[in-house]
Amino acid sequence: MFRARTRVATAHTTHQTDCMTETESIAYDVVVIGGGPVGENVADRTRAAGLTTALVESELLGGECSYWACMPSKALLRPVIAQADARRLPGLAQAVQGPLDAPAVLARRNYFTAGWKDDGQVGWLEGTGAVLYRGQGRLAGPRTVTVTGPDGTVTTLTARHAVAVSTGTRAQLPDLPGLAEVKPWTSREATSAQAVPGRLIVVGGGVVATEMATAWQALGSRVTMLVRGKGLLNRMEPFAGELVAEALTEAGVDLRTGTSVESVSRENGTVVAVTSAGDRIEGDEILFATGRVPHTDDIGLDTVGLEPGSWLDVDDSMRVTGTDWLYAVGDVNHRALLTHQGKYQARIAGAAIGARATGGTVAEEPWGAHAATADHHAVPQVVFTDPEAAAVGLSLAEAEQAGHRVRAVDVEFSSVAGAGLYGDGYKGRARMVVDLEDEILRGVTFVGPDVGELIHSATVAVAGHVPVGRLWHVVPSYPTLSEVWLRLLEAYRDN
Repeated sequence: MFRARTRVATAHTTHQTDCMTETESIAYDVVVIGGGPVGENVADRTRAAGLTTALVESELLGGECSYWACMPSKALLRPVIAQADARRLPGLAQAVQGPLDAPAVLARRNYFTAGWKDDGQVGWLEGTGAVLYRGQGRLAGPRTVTVTGPDGTVTTLTARHAVAVSTGTRAQLPDLPGLAEVKPWTSREATSAQAVPGRLIVVGGGVVATEMATAWQALGSRVTMLVRGKGLLNRMEPFAGELVAEALTEAGVDLRTGTSVESVSRENGTVVAVTSAGDRIEGDEILFATGRVPHTDDIGLDTVGLEPGSWLDVDDSMRVTGTDWLYAVGDVNHRALLTHQGKYQARIAGAAIGARATGGTVAEEPWGAHAATADHHAVPQVVFTDPEAAAVGLSLAEAEQAGHRVRAVDVEFSSVAGAGLYGDGYKGRARMVVDLEDEILRGVTFVGPDVGELIHSATVAVAGHVPVGRLWHVVPSYPTLSEVWLRLLEAYRDN
């Protein structure tokens, strides 16, 4: 859970493991392993249910999203997008033709991470009444967690009702000759670097790759993207990746698709990547954005009969299959690897744990407080490139593969009056995937400047199974980008 960071250090009484003996054991109603936004939300909800809660974190409270993912990446990207928007506006374009002030952008990014200090997050957690343990948390049998502190001291925590694993994911690196010696960037280094590399090689074509290529190219790097597949953002509609690829190329990125990396090395400080085509690509740094794996390899899963390093299967209350006390919330369950979906799951899990602990009924109906359903069919995502790409629900291909009888309806944003107000050359497209039997939307995709602010309306339509006939009565304001809804409905009616 991201909260604005206070600039004043907050006094706190964090439970430090370095003052405890190896034999000490402390009981709580709930123990949460992992203090990122998901773990924080689990702790918040179980405390709200009146349950004593311990939260274990080995790094910074606030986790990946606050310090190495969502917040720093968007802080890097916001000036890039603002400048791109300004350059499309006559009367303003000439004033913003110069390069970005890279040191100022990096300093603002540092502000959003609070300088990689978590005092503000600790103060918030203490306000909930949860207790923070700093160290490596590991399962040590049913309802038991050991915490190895920074000095090696081990504390044992027991959970009367539940243990929740919210340890997230880490970057997946390929098995390439020379990779370890190169010391490649992952998403962490890409979002926390304190200087702009002169030349950056980006390996991958997904969200991290496209966003970081966008950011560092605009900040002054010469970026080369090496993409093994045919295009970018292959989990979205094809036109999303096509429009983003076109914009990256226009911005100066050397984009090479159908290209894999065979080996990497450092020669006198320079990174050399040899591709499947036999090309030698040189750079000052190389970023591998080639997927994520569950951060579950060293949390004691073997002590409860589960496989270390595996994704954890759960039911809709986030309880791990085959257990009545273990929960896996957020990325570790592989349902939807997005911060906002993990926080949604955390609210569900916290409510379910609270209900079960107090003898209440766990309601499992689709819209109930104890059943996660929005991480199945109505998952929204925004890619903060220029142009932005935003989608919710199923793509056309996914809907057809799922057996739905559907039709895709496309319109260009050039048909929307509000798009023209964004400046010359606004380029973008919208698609809705309509279920022809139920007359509801199975998915919606927008690509264009500022379309991330449109996706929640689409999420309401998809999650709520709003009939197409009812959408005609949802009148968009004029002249805004939201008029694209009217254009989509007209195209569906007329074709």
